[in-house]
Amino acid sequence: MSHNTAIFAAACLSLSLITAPALAANSSNKVLTVYTYDSFVSDWGMGPLIKPTFEQQCACTLNLVGMDDAVAMLQRLKLEGASSPADLVLGLDLNLVDDAKKSGLFTSHSVDTSRLEMPIAWQDDIFVPFDYGYFAFVYNTELMPNPPKSLDELVSAGPELKIIIQDPRSSTPGLGLLLWMKSVYGDQADAAWAKLSDNILTTTKGWSEAYFSLFLAGEAPMVLSYSTSPAYHMAVEGTEQYQAAAFEEGHYLQVEVAAKLKSSKNAQLADEFLSFMVSEGFQKHLPLSNVMYPVRSPADMPAAYSKLIKPTKVLQLDTAQINQNRKQWVNDWLNVMTQ
Repeated sequence: MSHNTAIFAAACLSLSLITAPALAANSSNKVLTVYTYDSFVSDWGMGPLIKPTFEQQCACTLNLVGMDDAVAMLQRLKLEGASSPADLVLGLDLNLVDDAKKSGLFTSHSVDTSRLEMPIAWQDDIFVPFDYGYFAFVYNTELMPNPPKSLDELVSAGPELKIIIQDPRSSTPGLGLLLWMKSVYGDQADAAWAKLSDNILTTTKGWSEAYFSLFLAGEAPMVLSYSTSPAYHMAVEGTEQYQAAAFEEGHYLQVEVAAKLKSSKNAQLADEFLSFMVSEGFQKHLPLSNVMYPVRSPADMPAAYSKLIKPTKVLQLDTAQINQNRKQWVNDWLNVMTQ
């Protein structure tokens, strides 16, 4: 997830102009191709911030290829198989890890993940985490001074409370809400969705449309996003108008990961990037450009992060269970939403 800002765009541009001549001289041979999501490669995303740093380190060209989302990346890799030009994929999350492993497309890494700062223990020889966050409903304090204090309070609210969510078929947060509801309500999730449906103003394809185009424009007082979203508004825009509602049941965890392709022709370079990804040079940009928690806190962590809600309980379903049931759960959701 990322947030648009002219400050970052200007910084990226000046940085790329400074380093471009040097890179041209030593990046003619080696190219590392990374599949990632669109917001990562945008002018205001992480890509322009970390690209010159890594290219200077590796004396290579970092080719970042943006796609709609994590699901689209994995589908494309499955279609391309061993002939994929990609060396790495960056931006899959926990909900896709089991599916990705079963594809047989990925190979083990050499990164020491034992000292990563995360809310869960991480032991995986294929996937390397680079950030994490919690799904949350962000609200406009001017339109909603007293937000729901629990998921159940939101589900049981009258139809006058309007929210914006995203589609679980095309959006990572949308799928996150589906799993959040399933982890809280279990077999009663469909009944909870039926009650919540009266509150849904609209369901968008992706996060950007829901957040930027609708929520920030004042179309609804609440939107499905992340608990970290307010950090951007506080640190960059200097406003506390947008905050995340803390829910008593806890918040569902998202961990974003990267992995090396078995078919990569630049395996050593891919390993170098994965190590760089958990270093200060990469991690320091995460809090305000990807607006997620870094897995290694940088030296100058933004003060706004100390003001964020802290989930009382970290919710997480088993990745194999998600892979096995995701299609059915999405179909159940569709049936409820179209009634």
